[in-house]
Amino acid sequence: MAAIELQGLVKRYGKTQVVHGIDLTIEDGEFVVFVGPSGCGKSTTLRMIAGLEEIDGGTISIGGRAVNRLEPKERNIAMVFQNYAIYPHMSVAENIGFGLYTAKLDKAEKRRRVEETGRILGLEALLERKPSALSGGQRQRVAIGRAMVRDPAAFLFDEPLSNLDAQLRAQMRLEIKRLHQRLGRTIVFVTHDQVEAMTLADRIVVMRDGRILQVGAPMELYEKPADVFTARFIGSPTMNILPARATTAAGATTLALGEQPLALPTAMGTVPADLLVGVRPQQLRVLANGEASDLVLSGKAAVIEPLGSETFVHVEHGGGLILASAPAKAPPAVGEIVRLGAPASALTLFDAASERAL
Repeated sequence: MAAIELQGLVKRYGKTQVVHGIDLTIEDGEFVVFVGPSGCGKSTTLRMIAGLEEIDGGTISIGGRAVNRLEPKERNIAMVFQNYAIYPHMSVAENIGFGLYTAKLDKAEKRRRVEETGRILGLEALLERKPSALSGGQRQRVAIGRAMVRDPAAFLFDEPLSNLDAQLRAQMRLEIKRLHQRLGRTIVFVTHDQVEAMTLADRIVVMRDGRILQVGAPMELYEKPADVFTARFIGSPTMNILPARATTAAGATTLALGEQPLALPTAMGTVPADLLVGVRPQQLRVLANGEASDLVLSGKAAVIEPLGSETFVHVEHGGGLILASAPAKAPPAVGEIVRLGAPASALTLFDAASERAL
């Protein structure tokens, strides 16, 4: 069992507190991704789990055992770093087998594990090569192999794909996901890339300023963000956030946004007067002439981004730019006045003061 539990986890550097008492349980076999901007505390949290950073408060348990005072090698975890950390003078086989250096195994068993790991990662034909003869993706697989060969209870990945180009990143995402499906081990993965988080995770942990803002399945965070930060961070392109006013009369609440009042569901009850309304670009469409919609906005098309299967249009509205989608083969022209529409069900409402979802 390799469930990982964090209770009241705190980290300080001098007088500066960078992790503020976070609580989280990662189930055995779960793939959990920590995501957030640089400096949010996600890598520090991962390094505390690994034992590479001392903790200043709280408890870390792995497999039901408190590991606060255990050395990294005693925690039965393996870590894969951003910079690969493989040895240039060693062959691929020697690099993979380095993780078994202190293991009490005979040479035949060590070789068997190295060859099996190489086969799983598609490196069997490269075992005698030096790292200088490998691509970036192959070097990253060697680093993963060195972690795998020890047969750890859990894998920790610290932004392992950030040094790869876009095509290799996509390929390695697929390989890491297939590896998890094959091995079924607990994986904790840190990234600042929300695409990696969405495509890899069973659950995503969104962090900001050393605190956890929201934990949930990828589509849960995408469809029901708990706050404006999560709404903007999860999903690509980022969600549009628009200021709006709510007015209530005779028990009915309407939203003043766009060209026509928008009635809010009575089940919402009382809402604050000042709101922020979120709508994703994929759900805010350029309307055809005469087409109706619950929410209607208008503005001048400023930038057109054709992406093959769809086109995104940056539209000047309210002193800024909002992003909408348009038919791939019939986008508006730059400078054209366009009407944008979205159904009421596509809108997410936030309290303007707290930026929390209603």
